[in-house]
Formats: sequence, structure tokens, C-alpha cells
Amino acid sequence: MGMVNRDDYRFLKIADALFAVNQKVNLIGVILEYSIPKKSKGTDWFCSLRIVDGSHDNRGLLVNMFADTEGKLPKVDVLGDIIELSQIQMKTHNGEVYALFNKKFSAFALYEGKYGQSCNPYQTSSRYRHRNQDMTFVTGLRRWVEGFQLDTAFKECLLLRQLMEGGHFNLVCKILHLLEITKDESILFVWDGSDAPQRHIHSKLENEEAYPLGLQLEPQTLPRDILCTFPTVGTVLRVFVNQRNVQLNLSSLSMGRWVKLISLLFEVREGMWCGVLMSSSKVRFLPNEDHLVLERQRKCSLMDILLPKS
Repeated sequence: MGMVNRDDYRFLKIADALFAVNQKVNLIGVILEYSIPKKSKGTDWFCSLRIVDGSHDNRGLLVNMFADTEGKLPKVDVLGDIIELSQIQMKTHNGEVYALFNKKFSAFALYEGKYGQSCNPYQTSSRYRHRNQDMTFVTGLRRWVEGFQLDTAFKECLLLRQLMEGGHFNLVCKILHLLEITKDESILFVWDGSDAPQRHIHSKLENEEAYPLGLQLEPQTLPRDILCTFPTVGTVLRVFVNQRNVQLNLSSLSMGRWVKLISLLFEVREGMWCGVLMSSSKVRFLPNEDHLVLERQRKCSLMDILLPKS
């Protein structure tokens, strides 16, 4: 009989799991980071996440997960949700202890985080077996995370008004629109409520007829009904995505969702600021209740009050 069905089944604290290298353990924790699923070098799909609990709330434990298809990997709604992991192997690499989810015998279940009310997971793997005792641990983590600030510190993220050309920075922003140009190339239109720095355009007036300045970087102007949904305050930044370099689940990048773009390259093209998702870049989904999201929304509300009405 598998371990998940035994009476002595227990969750191990993350701090204790760090000393259980080469053993199979069962863990439950709050999701601190989550990477969008990508194709591995082989035939599998892969994603990684970091989890914390009351025993280990600093950097978190890295969990690497593999599955036959993208659909069998966790689809984390927002950071701060809770994941239950059964029969995962503790490993070590370059001095860091991590957990490995084995598609042959490991199992997972995803629960809503501190704002959740449901006792049922919103996603489970095929090997997951529910136990009544599980909800006790989920409820305990929901209470614990109320006093824990997810790792989205202000010092790690720039506002658009703080942009510097040629640098890699983290940006917390709202997705306004996704434009697919070709099979491999897309543009994300994002916004954080602030204005990007002005750029000086070096051009001679007599050359503008032959070489007019572009007012957009996309091949065609966006439809009017889409443009009318864009905010009237703050810069709308174009973020270029090349699927050959960055494999993203574009369907998960829905309009209105707040994300943290990690290691985003900032450039100036034709006098306009833009971002580029590199192979080293990551996308993290943020809950609407995240303090960075709330701070940006508060500032935008104040700006809207101060703007003159037409």
C-alpha cells in the first residue's frame, strides 16, 4: 500500500526535509515563486517553484517538477497559493538542497491561499489521494501566511519611471493586451501606472518626409476597441516575446492579470521604450491583494483624482 494511504502519513516541515537528502518525503507549503511550464531538453514538460512554511520562510525550498504533458503540471493561480506534495525526492546540486517531483510516483494538490475558503483543491495530479487531515494543514498555513509577506520586496522591482536602457530589471505590471505577430513572436502590452522617462530623438526635420518617425513598434495599429481599454495615465510598455528563446504558455497571460517580470531587458527602439523577455527571464503571477499591486493601484487612483476632467 502506498505511503499516501497509510495511517502514519505525515507532512515533514521544510526545515527538516533539508536534512532528508536522497529520501522521499511529503511536504505542504505556500508558493513563493512559480515558473511558467516549459519544454525540457527531452520529451517532458518542466516547471519549478519555491515553497515556504513556518519552519523555513527565508529563500524557500526549490521544487523541480516534470510531467509528460504541460497539462499535468501545476497551474498556479497566484503566488501565495498552497501546494501539497507527496512522495517527492530530496536532492542536492551545487550545495543547494531541492525537491524533485517524479512523474512516476509523486503527487500534488493545489489549494487557494490565505484568501481561500474552499476545503477542496482546485487542481490535483492523477496520483493524489485526499485525506481528511489534509485540510488541517491547509487551514494552518492560511493562518500563518496572513502575517507573512511574500517575497516581492520594493527594492527588487523598478517602476517604469525608473527605467535605464540596456539593463535587466524586475517589473511588476498589469497585462493589458497580447498581440501575436507570428507563430514565434508576440508583444505584451503592460502597464504599472507610472510614466517612463522621456527620450531625446535625434532626427533632422528635412529627413522626416523620407524617413518618418514611427509612432508604434507593432506591424499594424491595434483596433480602436482595444486601445480604448488602455489606461489614460502612465506609459503602456511593449514587451517583445520570441517563443524560440522563451517558451511561455501565452494563454495564461490573460488581460487584466498582474505579473512580476523577472530579469526583463529594457531597450529603446525608434525613440520608444520597450522590454524584451530573454531566455533567463521569468514570469510570476501575483494576487490582486499583493502589496505591490495594491500600492500601484492606489497611486493610479490618486492620479485619476488629480487629473482635470474634460
